[in-house]
Amino acid sequence: MYSGKLVFAQLMDHLPLHTFRRCVARYPGKYPPLKFSHLDQFLCMAFAQLTFRESLRDIVTCLNAHQAKLYHLGIRGSVARSTLADANEKRDFRIFHDFALSLIATTRGLYRSDGFGVELDHTAYALDSTTIDLSLSLFPWAHFQSTKAAIKLHTLLDLRGNIPSFIHVSDGKFSDLKGFDQLLFEPGSFYIMDRGYIDFARLFALHSAQAFFVTRARSNQSLRRVYSRPIDKATGLRCDQTIRLTGVHARLDYPLQLRRVKFYDEASDQQLVFLSNNFTLPALSIARLYRCRWQVELFFKWIKQHLRIKAFFGTSENAVKTQIWIAIAVYVLVALVKKRLRADASLYTILQILSLTLFEKTPLDQLVTMADLNPGAAGLDNQLKLFD
Repeated sequence: MYSGKLVFAQLMDHLPLHTFRRCVARYPGKYPPLKFSHLDQFLCMAFAQLTFRESLRDIVTCLNAHQAKLYHLGIRGSVARSTLADANEKRDFRIFHDFALSLIATTRGLYRSDGFGVELDHTAYALDSTTIDLSLSLFPWAHFQSTKAAIKLHTLLDLRGNIPSFIHVSDGKFSDLKGFDQLLFEPGSFYIMDRGYIDFARLFALHSAQAFFVTRARSNQSLRRVYSRPIDKATGLRCDQTIRLTGVHARLDYPLQLRRVKFYDEASDQQLVFLSNNFTLPALSIARLYRCRWQVELFFKWIKQHLRIKAFFGTSENAVKTQIWIAIAVYVLVALVKKRLRADASLYTILQILSLTLFEKTPLDQLVTMADLNPGAAGLDNQLKLFD
């Protein structure tokens, strides 16, 4: 019989604690960490994400029901509702923001050689945002409209592994284009976005950074055809053109030529028109790249369904951002463990198994193997397959 660590402790062993301590030291605060450390706070909130807890009282009740095992989980301090609430309220959320970004960097390295359906030597990102509605009376700092509040998650998703490489949490009024301004572009990388991000001055700044973009064209876009390349209509392509913008402002904001690709999507019976500043990829690859943008929509749906980022345990801005960044850290941690253990099971399946076995002493790699062999697991998440 295995007499080693609990499953929760085995999972947390994959955390780079030296990095976590550096993040804590970077943002010293007045809230005393002696009886309830920053790591205790992180572990309690991670436990809440992994076991789908609904409230602070729910978290504390479940943990205290296993009081004798808390030390073996890595939680050294006593867990009380008021203590956890105060920690989320007063400890700087940037500790968990920086730690999540460090985990993201490590995990992206593990997925760097993965494919995503398009043959591409460079990194490809999908850019989008999602809105989480809140109560205006409880979250007045996140004012969105006259009668409600909201926060937005502006996300840049690395398509190799579906790992978020950038996330900016803002109030609901923060526009997508302002989120676009937060990005640092990587030369040679592809940025895939919808029409909400069309601002030709910003797209020209992306081009000037030697990066590439693929986006949908607006239906009323003023342009002039310069050249047409031959296409194979059997593939769904309808045109592959070099164009210039002719709108009064657009031609000043983007003075260079662009590529215009029209594609007929038989499944939806739609004609889709794409704009790009890349002239070397095959036209069909441009269309396929845009189709990959759907992965960021799946990412938003996935985290809203399987992580606690819609119902919050605190109402202050700091508490909300703390919960979101710990949720992201947990998502990335499970993705990291999946890759390190070479598991074929989906992320959904792994999370479901973890939620029921955190207090057991089964070896973590054995649990993942059992998930791989479960013939019924594959059909549980056919809508949200991010890590298959």
